Amino acid sequence: MTPTLRATPRPLNAARPDGRTGRGHRLFAVALALAAALRALVMLGYDTAQLYWYDSFTYLDTALHLRPNGAFHPAGYSWFLWLMRPFHSVEVIAGVQHLIGLGVGVMIYVLLRRRSLPGWGATLAALPVLFDPSFLRLEHAILSDTQVIALVVGALLAVMWRETVSVRLAALAGLLLALAGLTRTAAVPLIGLALLHLLIRRAGWRPFVAMALAGTLPLAAYAGWYAQHHGRFALSGSDGVALWARTMTFADCSVVKPPPREAPLCPNGTVVDAASEYVWAPTASLNRLPGGRFAHNDLARSFAVRVITAQPLDYLAEVVKDTSLAFTWEPVPHPRRMNPTTSFPRGSWALPEQHALIGEVRRAYDTDIRGMRSVEPFASLLAAYPYPWFLHGTLFGVLLLAGGIGSVGRRRPALLPWAFAMFLLVAPVAALDFDHRYVLPAIPLACVAAALALAGTPRPRRRPAPREETTAPR
Repeated sequence: MTPTLRATPRPLNAARPDGRTGRGHRLFAVALALAAALRALVMLGYDTAQLYWYDSFTYLDTALHLRPNGAFHPAGYSWFLWLMRPFHSVEVIAGVQHLIGLGVGVMIYVLLRRRSLPGWGATLAALPVLFDPSFLRLEHAILSDTQVIALVVGALLAVMWRETVSVRLAALAGLLLALAGLTRTAAVPLIGLALLHLLIRRAGWRPFVAMALAGTLPLAAYAGWYAQHHGRFALSGSDGVALWARTMTFADCSVVKPPPREAPLCPNGTVVDAASEYVWAPTASLNRLPGGRFAHNDLARSFAVRVITAQPLDYLAEVVKDTSLAFTWEPVPHPRRMNPTTSFPRGSWALPEQHALIGEVRRAYDTDIRGMRSVEPFASLLAAYPYPWFLHGTLFGVLLLAGGIGSVGRRRPALLPWAFAMFLLVAPVAALDFDHRYVLPAIPLACVAAALALAGTPRPRRRPAPREETTAPR
């Protein structure tokens, strides 16, 4: 009797033509090319980088003098501006930041492909950072946000590059997160979240120690440098001022009963429409103390902690209420003087020339510094570019929900990017106030978390096809 003949098994990659071949990257290559073209159009549509008073000029001033700023901004972004100083051009800085923005999209794509997502799924997750006008406008401005996003996404890529985190990758992730924290202090606690991730994954003590040292030593060194200039071991001199402003929307000193030293910081009848506005309101209680607001940072922190301890539910309600503004179908101005949008504006934006700092930075860094204006016909093309707000707001909430669901389970592939996204969303609100700009660093991380969550969803098993058999005639 002749033995039974069975059909030859189908090759493993035949069922997945989008596998690890060049064909799987074509969709992303097209998306990346279109994103690069859009950024080129932005460079043509605006005649220089966008500079904001006070933020942009304090960053540039720190780059010129290489000393830590005593108020809000640590020096991480200013170090980047110092490296770019030989070009003497804020427009060149904008061009480099546009390349960094493209790099963030590439990192998201690479991370998700490493995690076995198909090309179309990894491309879809990278689309917001590649095409949302809010990201492109940040890249075109002298602001630290693009650098923070790139550093955090880079750290996430290092941690998740392999199933088992090596010592070198753990150290690289810790260093990148430290640099993110020195660019914006709200990112500092991400080091703790990453270390907790290593503990949950049982990565071993060597990667844990490597990440801890690489993440904390740069922060300690910077705090020592800050102390040399400002007499205080810290990363900035504004944490207390910010937290005090956060409490001004609900503080009730009849409940708090602060000691006499802190009582002058109680609400004094000044009412503004957002917590952050109290920092700058000249009639607010802190700003009426002699010496300026930042001279009383420690006192403001002590008062704010006392208020939060006495009114925890009021504090939580304010944080939840303001955080919810990130998920609206239509943009909500906060504060009312701001006009949030996902479109590209047309017009001109002058600088407040009466400030001496602007003249100093212009002389020493870029003599061509001026207010930005839109350039036709490119500005009209940009203005016609459609990007609905719900893709920026409501969809962001859906992505966070999906990522949160994917963070539950045995392997929890979405847990770390989801935790990063949630922290970067809520922390600025808890420490000061909601700002539409501060939401942006959380969006790429939410996209990664949602993609990992959906990719890890169990699929129903298909019944195996019957095996084909042929029998030779007798």
